[in-house]
Amino acid sequence: MPLCMRERSMWTRTYSLVNLSALGSKPLCGIVPILTYFTGLPPRAIVKTCQGHGASYWNQRARLDVEIDGKPKSYFLKLTSGDVAGPMLEGEYESMKLIHQFVPKFSPQPIGWGKCDGSDRYFSLYSFHELQTGNPAIPRFTSAVAQLHTLSAGMSPTGQFGFHVTTYNGVLPQDNAWSNSWEEFYVRGMRHMLEIEKDRRGPSEELERLSKPFLEKVIPRLLRPMETGGRSIKPVLIHGDLWLGNVSTQKDSGDPLMYDSSTF
Repeated sequence: MPLCMRERSMWTRTYSLVNLSALGSKPLCGIVPILTYFTGLPPRAIVKTCQGHGASYWNQRARLDVEIDGKPKSYFLKLTSGDVAGPMLEGEYESMKLIHQFVPKFSPQPIGWGKCDGSDRYFSLYSFHELQTGNPAIPRFTSAVAQLHTLSAGMSPTGQFGFHVTTYNGVLPQDNAWSNSWEEFYVRGMRHMLEIEKDRRGPSEELERLSKPFLEKVIPRLLRPMETGGRSIKPVLIHGDLWLGNVSTQKDSGDPLMYDSSTF
């Protein structure tokens, strides 16, 4: 029986393992056994149900309903496998941890992530939010994004552009190495993506011809003026993969909710 062992969490204490044998409904697409264990839950939690919830190309998702001292509580669970499963969930966890630090009203709370023992699967756990259909109101959405950028300004731990772990757009790793300028970081990231394109799709004469002037002329022409002549750009935290599939509206408050980030 696989055990999902905590590898990282937003707290430093060790979590108790919680028995999921009390599942009262069909397990997540048949991949959650009747007797399984997860970490990150309070030791008094009694699991009531674990059902598939939402859809994704990269992972399987579930709503985990528990009872703690007679009170209901829900969590959002992700399970995924593959060569980049661990780094991918770690990058997302670290991304959402920082986003939640600055705008907790507009993001789920990360609880923990780790590897399922005896399996190639990894998991991550977040607070659960009821969502309504449709896109969030544009003024409230843009205000939430602006708050994230404003509140995180000047908070880069190195004063540079980058991130302390690799993050992923889907299954594609981003080059988040610390850089002294926005231009340097942007060029490195684009060169990295072009190399991935070449590696996975094969060489392209047209792409090779366009890449050199794009990296050496277009990007410097657009970005360098913002960091020369006495001008500067202050690093701020950005979501990294912000599109309509990664933002929804919270049912209870109407506030936007941002998730599935690949921050830098």
